Amino acid sequence: MNLKVIRVLNVFIAALLAGSLFGSLTGYNPGSLSAVSYVEQQQNAIRSLNTLMPLLGLITIILTIIAAFYQRKNKKVFITLLIATVLLLISALITKFGNQPINAIVMTWNKADIPVNWTDFRDRWWSLHVIRAISALIALLLITVASIRKD
Repeated sequence: MNLKVIRVLNVFIAALLAGSLFGSLTGYNPGSLSAVSYVEQQQNAIRSLNTLMPLLGLITIILTIIAAFYQRKNKKVFITLLIATVLLLISALITKFGNQPINAIVMTWNKADIPVNWTDFRDRWWSLHVIRAISALIALLLITVASIRKD
């Protein structure tokens, strides 16, 4: 595949991933929601995004590695893309081993019988989300910078 196509796809898919995380970071803080509102909103988000977001993450990681491989002779670009890949992997690992286990628990909750410690789950999920969103946003910045550099 042509390097220019790889670059465009890499920036585009990374932007979809980071943009989704940024949107929820800036407009979704569940800290002020009631227990019922939180469960309804979180379960809806999990149903909507639990497959799409990891898939976008995986595609972004693969495209970033391919872009790095194609540009391995340009050390600055190569290293920039490897750093972006590490940041994307951090975001993916946080999702897989932090957010998704909490999501699985929240999906078992019934609005009529929410656990007393529901805020512990909410707050832990949110803390992890902030870290993964920042990691993905920095990765997007690095991917973009690497993609607009002159060959």
